[in-house]
Amino acid sequence: MSLKSQPIQPVPAQTAQVAHAAYVDGNPYLTLRDQLGSIFQDEDFTALFPRCGQPGWPPWRLASVLSEFRQRLLAGSAEELLLDQLLQQCGAVGLLKGRGHQRTDATHVLASVRVLNRLELVAETLRAVLNGLATVAPDWVQAVVPPEWYERYGKRIEDTRLPRDDDARLAYAQQVGEDGFALLAALTTPEAGVLGKLPLVETLRQVWHRHYEQLPAATTDSPSPVVQFRPKPLPRVECPESPYDPEARFRTKRDTQWTGYMVHLTETCDPSHPYLITQVHTTRATVHEARCTAPIQQALVDKGRSPHTHLVDAGYVDAELLVHSQEVHGIQLRGPTRPDSSWQTKAGGAFSVDQFEIDWEQQQVRCPRGKRSVSWSPRPRPAGGSPYIQVRFNLKDCRACKVREYCTRSVNQARILKLHPQPQGRALSEARQWYESEEGRNEYHRRAGIEGTISQGVRAFGLRKARYRGLAKTHLQQVATAAAMNIDRLFAWFEGYPRATTRTSRFAALAPV
Repeated sequence: MSLKSQPIQPVPAQTAQVAHAAYVDGNPYLTLRDQLGSIFQDEDFTALFPRCGQPGWPPWRLASVLSEFRQRLLAGSAEELLLDQLLQQCGAVGLLKGRGHQRTDATHVLASVRVLNRLELVAETLRAVLNGLATVAPDWVQAVVPPEWYERYGKRIEDTRLPRDDDARLAYAQQVGEDGFALLAALTTPEAGVLGKLPLVETLRQVWHRHYEQLPAATTDSPSPVVQFRPKPLPRVECPESPYDPEARFRTKRDTQWTGYMVHLTETCDPSHPYLITQVHTTRATVHEARCTAPIQQALVDKGRSPHTHLVDAGYVDAELLVHSQEVHGIQLRGPTRPDSSWQTKAGGAFSVDQFEIDWEQQQVRCPRGKRSVSWSPRPRPAGGSPYIQVRFNLKDCRACKVREYCTRSVNQARILKLHPQPQGRALSEARQWYESEEGRNEYHRRAGIEGTISQGVRAFGLRKARYRGLAKTHLQQVATAAAMNIDRLFAWFEGYPRATTRTSRFAALAPV
């Protein structure tokens, strides 16, 4: 099916007159059409369709009901079109301010799967793999699968009665583990061909590695490895939590636990313009916020929507990001920095790093007691960390120091400092000074509004519930949700509705000023 680009004809004057007469109090769609014109055109989506074939309906007419259109957006990596075209039109009419203030925050997204316990997970994973293999290679499955497996894995595990006794549950887990390893072994044979490379089979391998182990055979009479259900599973790291959405991950953040994803929303926050969501970044739940700052800013720069000031919370800030944002993108990253977690910052009278005098030119540090360091060693970037400088003091000086207990708790070592490189260290110091200043607190107060955006998305648009499975489809849903939220906000802006303020209960309003 092809798509022939046809311009959208203007609404006849008499039709517009009748429509406005029918909606005396206003209508969001009429208001948006009057103010913005046509947001989507056929030519925006022609690249997603073949050049030849039967002409089809324009996507802008059927986007809300056609799953095929969703698949075309994903296949063409064009999911951002839904938001970009709207923002482009807003920029053309002066509703989107360039190089202003923007703010970012994130919330969790629940995957569209049932949360499973360990026993359900391993059994349902094996069942899902068998169903997948039966779809693509039914003859091979019939030749390999023992007859008792049809009874054991024929129904959804949640519909069966799992053993209640601990010993019986362990025996069931052992049986499932042996069956899973037997299937994986069969998938390595030449007869299996490429079946062993299917994504579902890889999910089975990952789940089995986390929950089972194979021990050497106890006797020579039984050369097969002994399968053991681990008393405690290996750390989750990047292990799937469901065979039906292998990309969903489990995470604990403060008091919240969930299986699914994280969505990061970035919006404008200049009072003279409507607050519009400019960027949506969706990740697996296990991806920390600090790893999202750079890609969010890069996406804003690529689309010509980069801010002058980017307001975020502490999770998005570190020394490297402060320097990178300013030097590479010209963006001021503003937010609280994570505090120094060393014991010296918590003990009264102890000597923290801030109390040492650093001579960057001489590459030497002087301690609060006047002793100078004896080594200055730049260290490469560790896995998942940032490069740093290790500074060491003389052991004799430290042993003879009368206030040693306020500096180090090590008995056999001198005080060792870990310093950020000079640009990062300076940026971190300036960020802390800014945040503690009155000007910084007033400017950072703008960031609080993004929590209202999250609340609106959750309460009115289902932001926290994935309707589809997989990271790509979940991201498409979040982009469409952001576009819908922008449309709602644009209508409120055109109609002159005042922005909502933080709710105050009637009792709290009576408190003396």
